[in-house]
Amino acid sequence: MSTDFISIAKVNDLPPGTCASVEAEDCGVALFNIDGHIYALDNTCPHAGGPLGEGAIVGEYVACPWHDWKFHIPTGVCQKNPTPSLNVACYEVRIVDETIQILLPAQSS
Repeated sequence: MSTDFISIAKVNDLPPGTCASVEAEDCGVALFNIDGHIYALDNTCPHAGGPLGEGAIVGEYVACPWHDWKFHIPTGVCQKNPTPSLNVACYEVRIVDETIQILLPAQSS
């Protein structure tokens, strides 16, 4: 079980008000910069698999680019149907030397 943070992007590559899709250790991650605060969510929309990191940010929500399902960026809660099975995972984020690092969930081997 790993508790190591992994580096996935530079802060300068994610200006305020933007989002991005990145791959980190075989895991798709959606990164968001809301007013200088960096958030990371699972990149896959549970509705149809759309890439959330390519969606549109509206306030504290991201709209999936495929079918417009919205998710609260700080919590991963689905706005359309807030049931746990439709929420997306949030990852812990830290900034070290202008590098964005996330803590992915432990994967069983």
